[in-house]
This record gives sequence, C-alpha cells and structure tokens, in this order.
Amino acid sequence: MNILVAIIAIIAVVLLITGGVTQSLSFLIWVGVVLLVIALIVFLLRFITGRKV
Repeated sequence: MNILVAIIAIIAVVLLITGGVTQSLSFLIWVGVVLLVIALIVFLLRFITGRKV
C-alpha cells in the first residue's frame, strides 16, 4: 500500500510540473492536485491509525 501512495504522489508531482509548464494542458494541474490530496489523505489515515498493512 505504501508503494501505491508513493506512485500516486509521484504522478501528482509530474502532472503538476507538466501542467505548469504547458498552458494548453492546464487541466493537469487540477488532476495533480486531486491526486496529491488523495495521497495525503491516505498517508495521514495510515499514520493516525498506525496500520502497517
């Protein structure tokens, strides 16, 4: 599960950079933000609950 969160975070960062560089693909900024928020929520839930699975 940690690998999945890391992959989502990496994809989010790449989409944020790509969206920032290319104006015609600005919707990628929003996709990146959504993915980053999802990864952050999953990480925080796992950190707060202490689950290691």
